[in-house]
Order: sequence, then structure tokens, then C-alpha cells
Amino acid sequence: MKHYKTLRICLLSGMISFSCNQQAVSPQPAQEPVFAKGGKITNDNFTGNVWLNSLVAADSVNQVAVGSVTFEPRARTKWHSHPAGQIILALDGVGYYQEKGGPKKLIRKGETVKCPPNIPHWHGASKDSGFVQVAITGREKGDTEWLDAVNEQEYDQQ
Repeated sequence: MKHYKTLRICLLSGMISFSCNQQAVSPQPAQEPVFAKGGKITNDNFTGNVWLNSLVAADSVNQVAVGSVTFEPRARTKWHSHPAGQIILALDGVGYYQEKGGPKKLIRKGETVKCPPNIPHWHGASKDSGFVQVAITGREKGDTEWLDAVNEQEYDQQ
């Protein structure tokens, strides 16, 4: 009878251990993006592979444009400014934001950035991670002014 109890305890322990191990290796479901990736941007205002999904076009009633932008690692905008400013909402990955003359800042999922009007800045993905953002851009004071490309030395600066 003593051996039967020991065997039962060993089997029970093994089953519990097996059950725990099974849960630990179960794959996590892939997280769906909030918005579709959109179309690949082919103009020269970006470095690297970038996609845009235009969500809201500015019009006479709502003078803001809203777009979801997906950057591959190291992809980025040129230096640019917005006459009415811009707001960036980080949806996924890790990105960078920098205003001319200021430090480069990390942007992570769930963080926001307010780009002041008429201040040259750039934003994009970090070196090792893609980055997805929603850009909310005021259009009531004019279009984006595109400036010089962010060169590799500027991008790599800490």
C-alpha cells in the first residue's frame, strides 16, 4: 500500500509539471495592428521603407489630416515643419523624435509627442525596431514644409 501512495504522488507531480510546461511553451497569438499598413510611400520625403494609411483627409470642416504611418527599422522622415503643428501617437514599436537643435528622444508604444508649429523636426523608427504612429497634422495654416534629409550621422547621434 505504501508503494501505491508513492507512485500516485509521483504520477500526480509529473502530471502537474507536464501541465505547467505545456502552458509555458504555448505560442502567444499575434497582435493585430490597429490600422492596416496602407500603401508604400514612394516620394523622397522619407529614408527607408515607410507605409501610409490616410485615415482622415483635411477638409473645410475638420482641418486636420490623420494618418497611420509604419516605419521599418532605421526608416525616417526628412527634417520638416508644420505651420499648425502635429501630434504623434505611438501605436507600436520604438521610434525617435528630434527637434532641430535638441536631443533625440525615444518614443514607445502608448506615448505621445506634440510637435510645435514651425519647428523643424524629424521622426521615425529606432535602429532595431519598427515603429507605427498616428500623425495628426493641422492643415489650417498651410502644408508641411519638407527640408533636408536626416543623414546617417544625425540619425546615429545619441
